[in-house]
Amino acid sequence: ISGGPLENHYRLKQFHFHWGAVNEWGSEHTVDDHAYPAELHLVHWNAVKYQNYTEAVMGEDGLAVVGVFLKDARAALGPFQPSCLLPACRDYWTYPGSLTTPPLSESVTWIIHKKPTEVAQDQLAAFRSLMFTALGEEEKTMVNNYRPLQPLMKREVRSSFQPLKTVQDPKFTTSKLT
Repeated sequence: ISGGPLENHYRLKQFHFHWGAVNEWGSEHTVDDHAYPAELHLVHWNAVKYQNYTEAVMGEDGLAVVGVFLKDARAALGPFQPSCLLPACRDYWTYPGSLTTPPLSESVTWIIHKKPTEVAQDQLAAFRSLMFTALGEEEKTMVNNYRPLQPLMKREVRSSFQPLKTVQDPKFTTSKLT
């Protein structure tokens, strides 16, 4: 990806999801105190400035993470198409921040899509039915795998659209390293 807040070309490394046990929470970002059931993260690394992902993780402007909110569809959906995870709407918020998982490095340009993508309730249920275990431990369902909200501090959140509220509004809270 490139363009928007990104000055270089970034290459996709991986994607992953965060979700909650119920639809009232699960996303790692909120808008006006509203959380979504899940959030997709598409993790990209700066392929111009760095030779590999490992270098980029620790470097300035090393990563770009595209966040997409997932919400419960009110109507039945057809078969799953991965392309549906990317919203057609190009409105987004962006801010400089950190990874939400170790090593929590401050190397991320976050790009959070404004419009959530609808997913079927049974698709959310499939996430919530996943199991995990560590050696010698009992199997558990994998739920609430999101980082709790962190204060924005003095980070500036910018938008690609004309916001209804100013970007200094404290109600847009983001996950970041404190």
